[in-house]
Amino acid sequence: MRENNAVFAQEQEKYGSGLFRHFRDEIWSPFMKSLSRSTVILAFPVVLIVGALVYTRLLDPHPIIWRGSSPKSSISTTVYDTRPYTVSQTSTIPQIPLNCNAYNLTRTCPTNQYSISDKDRSEGTTCPDFFRWIHEDLRPWAHTGITKDMVEKAKATANFKLVILKGKAYLETYEKAFQTRDVFTLWGILQMLRRYPGMVPDLELMFDCVDWPVVPAGQYNGPNSPPPLFRYCGNDDTLDIVFPDWSFWGWPEVNIKPWEILLGELKEGTKRTPWLNREPYAYWKGNPAVAETREDLMKCNVSDKQDWNARLYAQDWGRESQDGYKKSDLASQCTHRYKVYIEGSAWSVSEKYILACDSVTLLVKPHYYDFFTRGLIPVHHYWPIKEDDKCRSIKFAVDWGNSHKQKAHNMGKAASDFIQEELKMDYVYDYMFHLLNYYGKLFRYKPSLSPNATELCVESMVCGAEGREKKFMMESLVKSPSSTNPCTMPPPFDPPSLNEHLWRKEGSIAQVESWEKSYWQNQNMKS
Repeated sequence: MRENNAVFAQEQEKYGSGLFRHFRDEIWSPFMKSLSRSTVILAFPVVLIVGALVYTRLLDPHPIIWRGSSPKSSISTTVYDTRPYTVSQTSTIPQIPLNCNAYNLTRTCPTNQYSISDKDRSEGTTCPDFFRWIHEDLRPWAHTGITKDMVEKAKATANFKLVILKGKAYLETYEKAFQTRDVFTLWGILQMLRRYPGMVPDLELMFDCVDWPVVPAGQYNGPNSPPPLFRYCGNDDTLDIVFPDWSFWGWPEVNIKPWEILLGELKEGTKRTPWLNREPYAYWKGNPAVAETREDLMKCNVSDKQDWNARLYAQDWGRESQDGYKKSDLASQCTHRYKVYIEGSAWSVSEKYILACDSVTLLVKPHYYDFFTRGLIPVHHYWPIKEDDKCRSIKFAVDWGNSHKQKAHNMGKAASDFIQEELKMDYVYDYMFHLLNYYGKLFRYKPSLSPNATELCVESMVCGAEGREKKFMMESLVKSPSSTNPCTMPPPFDPPSLNEHLWRKEGSIAQVESWEKSYWQNQNMKS
């Protein structure tokens, strides 16, 4: 390697000397002869400085290496492939190497640690308001702290246990999750650790990748603290800790791309058909077989006898897979003024895609929440739909929106703005960071590794992956530590402000139900 660098330097020096002679004999001398003495005296210092800068750059033995990227960024843009590469010495924040060749030979994770000093990291923004629910989710352990016995009790239904020690991750798998839920959840956590290296405290966590929450709130009162179990959703009767779902890093089985890519496509998709030019109906497409409430929704579809202003379609994922997912492109589904969100067996990952469309989200009364949906406000971000009278409720919502087009459009825009601005990947990672940071501070014991734990790193996951799984991993790879600190957490709710927040949401829903009741009373009088 040193010999190669020496040869390269000699070639650079030779090349630079040749250019200098050409510049002197063919350009500089003729130009000087054409100028007056006074002009030369005035111009000489400027030309000398410019020439020195050009000559110095030509002799630079360590030029910045750009691989297919624009050299405009102040951060090195070395592409992450499986070849060894050199990060520019001028880079402020170096990229983290990914070398599958070395990993495949040794089957060991890299030992080098990457970090960034506080002085090189600028202050972050203020976190979105829904981050306040982190405090609420961790409140059951606020006074008791978290003990090893509590964590072990959460093992009963967990798919895996993850241990973070000195910024590194270690995995102990208990049961394989459905599809690649566990794989992309773990991949996402690794990306957060790369984004904020060395900043997450030591901790152990149990993760359950099944949809529905299982830690009943009624069984744990006073000093009897519940087992801390992480999952994708919760409800008012359980104490499971909600965490961003796997699909933010891609869902290979249904060809849903990583969120950072898909979010941009959804933004472009909203521009294809202006809201007023969209179909003035409520649209839904999904799998109705997973829950009775969805099968009930299908009864609201348009027929020869009745039009409830709904256009509903059953999704056949098996056929979609065979046809190359031509009819399931989410960015192409922003074609109706209204889109229905309805839960499946529990919460559904589809909610963020529906809210992003600029269409008014008709949200059938939910029983579950994920990490961001508690930040949504009825009649501002969405229109509430009755669960036990879906068809009439959808009919009224669409009629109301078509009669109040500007208000309806504003509602759809508020939802898509929320998704684009407050649910971008920067905030997804910050939510993960703050949740794990506060969680780790509650520990009353020193986390340790069991004999069954194995080190988990980017190389151990991506180097052996194939097909769409590997593609989505590479597309969602965090390449460098963050140049900014995580966003600043908002304060926790105090009891009066929390009660007022919940009361306002219930009041908005009650107002819509009152309007709907009056609407149908008037319809009955007309008939």
